[in-house]
Amino acid sequence: MGANKSKSAFRSIAEVTEDLKIAPHVLRFWETKFSQIKPMKTKSSRRYYRPDDVAILELIKELLYVRRYTIEGVQKLFKNRTVKDILGTEIQKDFFEDIDDNIDANTEVSNTAMQDAINSAIISLSQIKEDLKNIVNL
Repeated sequence: MGANKSKSAFRSIAEVTEDLKIAPHVLRFWETKFSQIKPMKTKSSRRYYRPDDVAILELIKELLYVRRYTIEGVQKLFKNRTVKDILGTEIQKDFFEDIDDNIDANTEVSNTAMQDAINSAIISLSQIKEDLKNIVNL
């Protein structure tokens, strides 16, 4: 993260986009869609991102690119939440982790292990369903 900077240091747009492996125009677009991203701007309009901005950007990237949320879906998750609320809470557990934890890929899967994995996935999906209901009701 940035060339030997401390974690509390501000980052330029070049440093943030390099660390996150995204294009600068993507970062600028996200700024227009997520009010929680508030980089400092100099008189010459250079952007400098605080550590919290970078953490939120990392979360947005994860939600969009890994968990496959839409922009609107992430906006609903963030709606009426402070930066502290967003960064202090795990938004959604990936239910595939439970399956991977319960099944050893190097051994033949028994019926019991498979059933445990399915049950774990069902529980996780139920939680996701409840989370989505809560988002809709915001």
